[in-house]
Amino acid sequence: MQASAEQRNNQRRTNGEREGTFERYYRFRSLSAYPFKKRLLIRLADLLFYALINVIGFTTRYEIRGWEHYERVEREGFAGIHTLWHDCIYLAIYFWKRRGIVYMTSQSFDGEYIARFLQRFGFGSVRGSSTRGGVGAMIEMARLLRAHIPVGFTVDGPKGPRRVAKMGAVLLAKKTGQPILPFNVTASRFWQAPSWDAFQVPLPFTRALMEIAEPVYVPTDADEATLKARLEELQSKMDELNRRGEEWRA
Repeated sequence: MQASAEQRNNQRRTNGEREGTFERYYRFRSLSAYPFKKRLLIRLADLLFYALINVIGFTTRYEIRGWEHYERVEREGFAGIHTLWHDCIYLAIYFWKRRGIVYMTSQSFDGEYIARFLQRFGFGSVRGSSTRGGVGAMIEMARLLRAHIPVGFTVDGPKGPRRVAKMGAVLLAKKTGQPILPFNVTASRFWQAPSWDAFQVPLPFTRALMEIAEPVYVPTDADEATLKARLEELQSKMDELNRRGEEWRA
């Protein structure tokens, strides 16, 4: 499955054009709507997590599998829809930094500081979630993909259930003709938070397995049954990545 001529032309957009047209996705939003205390907390959380991820990522030894699947997506002229589980985002941020990937973050206090430390690592941020602003965010992500800017989802976010993929990435793939690129990061040593997603904070100097699965392609004329089948395929690939990661860790 090859990209269309239009998609290949979009790929040729320069970095200057990206920064000009889509600069707002990579720029901090104003915090003027928040009271002083919350503005202070957002800035502190942003800097704290940025420093923490830098230390963890810099000292991590990555083993990479499935890189040929990422290269295939690029070779075919696509930007790609990156998908991962909510619990392994720390090491994923460091691994994929400075590639201009735009992630969906929630329109909330937590979403604000998450967006800011993502932007410090060269990611962009679109605001929305399954509970608020989701439709508008999906439209924006489709526009980004058509400009050959990759996007990403934590497909079980923002509130779970844990490691159960939702339909958003599949619908976006149908709308844009872009493939979904599932991946997972498994840390050998980590602290696990008592949260809905059992969020993992890898320990410094850990080893990590970054594994990318074969892309999932969704026809632009997919009916409801096909969409469901592609969601099941995405879930299966993510589950298999997780299984192999646990096997690697053991």
